[in-house]
Amino acid sequence: MEDGMSALLSRPWLRIGVGLVVPALVLIWWQSQATAGGARAIAFAPLQSVGTAFVELAESGLIFSDMLATLSRSLSGLAIGGALGIATGVAMACWRPLDRVLGPLLMAIRQVPLMGWLPLIGLWAGTGGASELIVVSISAFFPTMLNSYEGVAHVERRYVEVGRIYGFTAAQRFRLILLPAAMPLVLTGVTQAFAFAWISSIATEILLGVGGGLGVTMQLAQTQQRLDIILVTIIATALLGFAINQLFCSLRAHLLRWQASPL
Repeated sequence: MEDGMSALLSRPWLRIGVGLVVPALVLIWWQSQATAGGARAIAFAPLQSVGTAFVELAESGLIFSDMLATLSRSLSGLAIGGALGIATGVAMACWRPLDRVLGPLLMAIRQVPLMGWLPLIGLWAGTGGASELIVVSISAFFPTMLNSYEGVAHVERRYVEVGRIYGFTAAQRFRLILLPAAMPLVLTGVTQAFAFAWISSIATEILLGVGGGLGVTMQLAQTQQRLDIILVTIIATALLGFAINQLFCSLRAHLLRWQASPL
């Protein structure tokens, strides 16, 4: 019976249908709260007004320009922070003295909430787009640094010894042994880093309100008491973030297709 159920759930259309059950129930509940009257009508915007707000934002092009601005900021921060994180993690794993010197400092910095750095960064770089990019880059740095470090540091020593037996140079051992063995964790770090970069992009847009972005529109809608626009931006944030995250997961699976599939 379990095999039959697993076979049914393996069908793409059925998986999508099952995944839509909970969202549909949430929408039904939301609409019932919005039409109940009283205080609930203020806290819950009717679905038709949310649809009207989406049409309004789509016709003006604002929702699409905001999505592009937030996505561009997230990917830029991911590129900067992710590259630095991978390089730092690999260097610390390969060179133990650097790990002993730099590791405690980075672990201490990591304990400070990301938004706690915003006032200091604002004093250094102002309250413009540079501060937003720095915060997003920091949010992407630590997941890639930690996963890259763990990936390289925990490569089985027997693989490295085989490289020495075959006379590999240090560069060849890194390129042919350490890097492929660490790649699963490195790519996991990149996937996690995008999630952190996406969340921090929205947060900095809400707090700083500079330039365009979904967070900026969300903050402006709050001051205007436009619950319908707030909900549209929240839905757009969730759907776009989910879509990009799935793209990263698919890319990771493609790059690691040489791995044995789990049973």
